[in-house]
Amino acid sequence: MSQPTWTISELAKEFGVTPRTIRFYEDQGIVSPGRDGRNRVYYPRDRTRLKLALRGKRMGFQLAEILDIINMYDATPDNTAAQLQHYVEVLEKHRATLEQQRRDLEQTLGEIEDQLRHCHTLLKQQG
Repeated sequence: MSQPTWTISELAKEFGVTPRTIRFYEDQGIVSPGRDGRNRVYYPRDRTRLKLALRGKRMGFQLAEILDIINMYDATPDNTAAQLQHYVEVLEKHRATLEQQRRDLEQTLGEIEDQLRHCHTLLKQQG
């Protein structure tokens, strides 16, 4: 029994991205489609890797981090405990970064609010 395959257009539609995005991930080595003449043919491994890459992007990971996580799963398919531990460490580090960014944003927004109040007070005084 043959495995399912997808065209670039089918994957682009399924994941809500452009074919150009998929070609970018191909250039980065995340997906490695086969060929049927001039057409790209994507296999289940490519679809899974693309799905993981897009999830990583949505979560704000850098391309190098995405590649590291995806390649780790390919390198040690039987050692799920090690994979999960590594993924937990990556997620915790990323969460800490995002929480710091949130604190920085909250501080900046507070400063903007202070400046807006000051400007409104000055405008009222002028007229």
